This record gives sequence, structure tokens and C-alpha cells, in this order.
Amino acid sequence: MIDIAREYRVALPAWIDDELADVPAAVPSREDRMRLVHRLADRNWREGNGGPFAALVAERESGRIVSVGVNVVLSSGVSSAHAEVVALGLAQTATGSWDLGGDGLPSHELVVNWRPCVQCYGATMWSGVRGLVVAGQGPELEEITTFDEGPVGSDWAEQFETRGIEVVGDVLRDEALAVFHNYRKAVDESDEVVVYNARGGTE
Repeated sequence: MIDIAREYRVALPAWIDDELADVPAAVPSREDRMRLVHRLADRNWREGNGGPFAALVAERESGRIVSVGVNVVLSSGVSSAHAEVVALGLAQTATGSWDLGGDGLPSHELVVNWRPCVQCYGATMWSGVRGLVVAGQGPELEEITTFDEGPVGSDWAEQFETRGIEVVGDVLRDEALAVFHNYRKAVDESDEVVVYNARGGTE
């Protein structure tokens, strides 16, 4: 019999509890939700879990926080363990449904500190969320951090809207860029901060 791995585990880091200790169950303001995302993203890379990325899933009307996610690629060893994927998976676990837009569930939105990469684009689209809130879009993320976000089309937002997913952009954009700049400064000054593009972006 072939000896193969039969499961893998992706989990939030322990320090998340400290960051959420003062956060109320419901955060009605989208700006305040994004502030929390930025806070988590900035701490995440400093703790060595992964890149400067975080996300959360909230009920759109009440603002109740259903889940949070941070990028745990480095700590988990799983390349798909991006913040959006973690937040969406934990929200689906919490609701007991793979479809966050399913019957009997409130409308959910994903809040993330930049436009999703090509992987998280698809994960968000198929998750059932009815809203996507981003701090920004455009080339700045890749230019500052040197991460390869993949071939996301210029009509990315329209594709979400066509499928009934409202896109809200430029929520605390400057704060997102500040986190990316802090990360890049650390990358330039230390070999211990890893930009984990597969193959370094080459063959």
C-alpha cells in the first residue's frame, strides 16, 4: 500500500486570541472591520506566519464577526493557506455550510486588505458571500511586496457583480499600503522575512 499523507491542518496562530480580546462580537462599521484586518495583517508577518495579509467574514447587516483569517503559508507549509481561504473555511465551519449564501443564512461579506489573488478570487466567488470589501486594487501590492498575485483580469470586480457579489473598494487604502511598506522594509533589511513565491517567479 502506498504510504501517503491523508490530511493536512491549517489553523489560526495563538496570538489571534490577544488581538481579538477587545473586539466586540459585532463591528457595524466597514471601516472598523478593515482596521481590524489591517491590524491582523501587520502582526501576522511580524510573527512569521506568512505574508502581510488578513481577512474576515462578517454578517453584512449586523456586522457580527463570523471568522477571521491570516496568511499561514509559512507556519502551515500549505501554499493555499491564504488569509481569504482561511477566513472563508472557518466561516463555513462556523455556519455548518459550504455555501455562505445558503437558505436560512444571513448575507455575509468578506473583508480583505487588497484585491484577492488569483487563487482567492475563485475561492471567494464560490464561497457564497454576497459582498467583497477590499482596501485597494492595482499593481501597488505586487510592486511593494514583490508577491506574484497571478493573472487576475481587469474585469475582476464586474465578474463578482455579475454573480450577485457586491464589491466595495478603497476602504482605508492608505493604511493597507502602510502595512505593505513596513513589510517590504523588513524584507530588504533581513533574510528572515520570506517572500514565498513558488520558484521565485521563474521556471
